[in-house]
Amino acid sequence: MFFLVHISARNFNPKIMPSLTELFNNNKEWARDLIAKDPQFFEDLAVQQRPEYLWIGCSDSRVPAEELVGLAPGNIFVHRNVANVIVHTDFNSLSVMQFAVDVLQVKHIIVCGHYGCGGVRATLQRDRVGLVDNWLRHVDDVMQKHHSLLSRFEDDTIRLNHLCELNVIEQVSNVCKTTVVRDAWERGQPLSIHGWIYGMRDGLLRDLHASASSSEEARLSYSKAISSLPE
Repeated sequence: MFFLVHISARNFNPKIMPSLTELFNNNKEWARDLIAKDPQFFEDLAVQQRPEYLWIGCSDSRVPAEELVGLAPGNIFVHRNVANVIVHTDFNSLSVMQFAVDVLQVKHIIVCGHYGCGGVRATLQRDRVGLVDNWLRHVDDVMQKHHSLLSRFEDDTIRLNHLCELNVIEQVSNVCKTTVVRDAWERGQPLSIHGWIYGMRDGLLRDLHASASSSEEARLSYSKAISSLPE
């Protein structure tokens, strides 16, 4: 059954249109600039994508994957969700990972969080947000697991920063434990998993030293990454 929605003059908001027009104009300018630099850019891009990286990041609009690392379209396969969480029952993220690893043959999976993450802050402060509270229970699990470490810090900002870091490290561990990554390692496919965090105030990425290229290395790097956090 189909329903037709009638938009009357009474419901129409003229303020919406200029903002959308601006997006189309920006798109034309962006495409024009790329063609000026490389006339074959879009023709080459349309043939296939061969990215070396899968980026798993937060949905936060201030953390655009390609711009942070200065790469053009086609170089990073991107999955984003609230608080950059990887859950073994989330077939959305697992499907993205499987396609990236098995089909695109990416060589690196980067889990990137950011300081000041709203989802992590809501978890730390026990704020009720809505439906997303159920998703953020996974961050709450991270907080409970590392309660003794986090309780050493009285400053709320420092505690939030460390929980953002711990969340990335735990999600890297979760990625390493997926069947997608374990199968790739077992068949000898070159694949490395990394944990990074982005600073909003300086625009810089930081390596949390949680990288792994095998199951054994994953166990060692996890312990190293946790122990390297400030006491």
